Amino acid sequence: MANLPLENNDDFAIRTEKLCRDFGKVEAVKNLHLQVKRGELFGLVGPDGAGKTTTMRMLAGILDPTSGSAWVDGISIVDDPEGIKEHLAYMPQRFGLYQDLTVMENLIFYADLFRVPKKLRAGRIETLFGFSRLGPFKDRLAGALSGGMKQKLGLACALIHSPRVLLLDEPTNGVDPVSRRDFWKILYELLKEGISILVSTAYLDEAERTNRVGLMHQGRLVQLGEPRALKSMLKGITMELIPSDPAKTRTLLRNMPGLLDVNIFGGGLHVRIPDKSTGEAILKRLEAEAIEVRSFRRIVPSMEDAFLYLIPRGQEEDKSGVSAE
Repeated sequence: MANLPLENNDDFAIRTEKLCRDFGKVEAVKNLHLQVKRGELFGLVGPDGAGKTTTMRMLAGILDPTSGSAWVDGISIVDDPEGIKEHLAYMPQRFGLYQDLTVMENLIFYADLFRVPKKLRAGRIETLFGFSRLGPFKDRLAGALSGGMKQKLGLACALIHSPRVLLLDEPTNGVDPVSRRDFWKILYELLKEGISILVSTAYLDEAERTNRVGLMHQGRLVQLGEPRALKSMLKGITMELIPSDPAKTRTLLRNMPGLLDVNIFGGGLHVRIPDKSTGEAILKRLEAEAIEVRSFRRIVPSMEDAFLYLIPRGQEEDKSGVSAE
């Protein structure tokens, strides 16, 4: 795949050029070119093993790149990996909360760790309690908090030193839907404060909430753009098909002439067709096979539809040397 185009200025919260990381013979991140604008919420999306965590750890100055360069808030992660830590907050999948300390004690501990001046601490903690709603629980042990509240406390601790850039590695993984929604509300509030955010996630519905999204697969960034723009790259009409036997139906339709794509979604299928006549042909085929069609309707394609379409396309372009954009 050819390099994704880069703009020629450094006014970015995060910028990488040909960033690579190998673990022996395993190429975890391959030739990564990425830009995150200041004040932007950027989503890095992909399955486990795509290279998201390795990318985050390099940007946080925890893991040295094998080759390439990257800058966080204008500071090189190669030349000054310690210097960037004053400018960013990194929240890994398992943030290091101290379970036998209270909410307040954890915040004070991280304020000490980041050398936050004591005269500033009360105001910052009050602000953090304001958006996280952890104030009523300040005397509760961290080990006694729910999963969602632990994530909020981890985020508050990461923000205690007022960083300009926030790196979040799958922050809502394993968190219940209500807590996930509340967490994203907090991120939107942080954007209003001018913080630039790079968040990785395996939840494709969360990608819809970002300003721009980059799709990673097998260590490579295969597509990037606004969620709406990526979904608009899908050809044809997206239909939701709910048959009596989804697995058998998918097998029957996979090689059907004219069909653009078919994938299982929940208890049904998402089918992309070029026109209505192909839809009519599908219904006739299923009727001939005695498969009951309970619903067949047009829908707006989701980010998951886009991902399933764009990832194979990106792999083909990578082999042929054609740019993803």
